[in-house]
Amino acid sequence: MVTLLSYNVHSCVGLDKRPDADRIAGIIRKLNPDVVGLQEITNRFGGPEEATQLDFLAAATGMKDVPGPTLLHAQGDYGNALLTRGEMRSVRRVDLNFRSREPRGAIDVEMDLDGSSLRVIVTHLGLRSSERRFQVRRLIEMFGASPTRPLVLMGDMNEWFPWGRPARWLHRYFGRLPLLRTYPTFFPVFALDQILVYPREALRGLEVIVTPETKVASDHLPLLARIALG
Repeated sequence: MVTLLSYNVHSCVGLDKRPDADRIAGIIRKLNPDVVGLQEITNRFGGPEEATQLDFLAAATGMKDVPGPTLLHAQGDYGNALLTRGEMRSVRRVDLNFRSREPRGAIDVEMDLDGSSLRVIVTHLGLRSSERRFQVRRLIEMFGASPTRPLVLMGDMNEWFPWGRPARWLHRYFGRLPLLRTYPTFFPVFALDQILVYPREALRGLEVIVTPETKVASDHLPLLARIALG
């Protein structure tokens, strides 16, 4: 059994307005996932250790990291990331930019976990429905008609309404999965964060993690899935 975690960490700034990457690392360590998909990771170069958040989280959890920044500037970067305990076989970064909207992307990683192959794609889709339609079509093209290994799409889909076309397209591909509410942390109403698994029967469990720590650490709650490989 493999455990996957999807978490929009909001630059590791909690509802208490305090930046605390170590708090996020503690949550990850307690959940002990094999793969973590992160959104809104901020790296500020040349500052304190915690300011380079991905390096800090990788070191604090003992996991390998794959950066997927979507915004670059002189002081650092911002975007998606993946952490894994597995052995990475290939890494691809995918451009999902749409017109003049905020840059978006995905990380496409093939890895081995406990002797089994797994493909994981981590993303953070756009705020407008027109963006998401473009981005989901692009992702489905990447998946292929019939994947030869288990496939996971995880991230903040920014899909506020489950009847929207991007959501329907994804569920047509992956099969209908439960939509669990993860946002906002203080009163979850929207199922923005999702972990979609192909084939559908590989998914063995899906839950939102609600603890005193997760209710403060970010504006999103983490989402945990368990899948069977092989």
